[in-house]
Amino acid sequence: MKMDVNFGHVAKNYAQYRNDLPDELLKSLTLRGISFEGKKVVDLGCGTGVFSRALQKEGANVVGVEPALALIEEALTIDAKKGYRIDYQHGFSEDTSLRTDAYEIVTVLRAWHWFNREKTLIEIQRILQAHGSLIIVDSGFLSHQPIVDDTLHFIRKRMPNGQLKRAGAKATSSQLINSFPVEWFEEWQHAQFDLQETYKFYYDVHFSNEEWCGRVGSLSWLTDFDEKERNDLLEQLYRYIQKKYGHVQHQIRHGCYVAVLKRLAE
Repeated sequence: MKMDVNFGHVAKNYAQYRNDLPDELLKSLTLRGISFEGKKVVDLGCGTGVFSRALQKEGANVVGVEPALALIEEALTIDAKKGYRIDYQHGFSEDTSLRTDAYEIVTVLRAWHWFNREKTLIEIQRILQAHGSLIIVDSGFLSHQPIVDDTLHFIRKRMPNGQLKRAGAKATSSQLINSFPVEWFEEWQHAQFDLQETYKFYYDVHFSNEEWCGRVGSLSWLTDFDEKERNDLLEQLYRYIQKKYGHVQHQIRHGCYVAVLKRLAE
């Protein structure tokens, strides 16, 4: 996973404030006949392990693959506190070093847009068994909510070019379908992955002013800032929203987007 951003710079914010995995996600997959019980699963770009832990809780035998050591360290710290023991591998989605044809499911949460997708699909073909499943999930807060729009405006004014681009490969796509660039669907088909279903649902996450600033601190837009610059910006943001909104809980609507694919037999 060759990344243009270094999430190690925001690892602690990511661990503390990017844990909004909705309960509806696993329920929605179960309703579609997908079971993780006893399955060998690879969670690519696993970050701080939020999806890996959920999969293990469902009974999966999980291997998490992550290129940022700082995120793996945060994942291990969280696992120790919560009683999980997950096998995390320091590696890349394009070259996992995992066994060939050994896994029944590959999952990706909020990371596909950072991958070298062509090489990653070749690697998934190698490690995933015939007729195995590839589940790609994206999620994030929605704009056109007062606190979100105010925050984006605040950050945009402080960016070098005054712009906030979509993350990773999404920045160059002209059309999105359920948050996925339309080009991805053709790539999946070309790589012999049959799209079983794509769907979306919405959920709410509650934030205090401090928690919301922490969430903002995990965004890819801020990974180019050094620690002092990032902390200064977040402190200014906190004072700004504290003055405008007071001590309130913000109910912020998020979207979750899922693509379920199956590897075709060669």
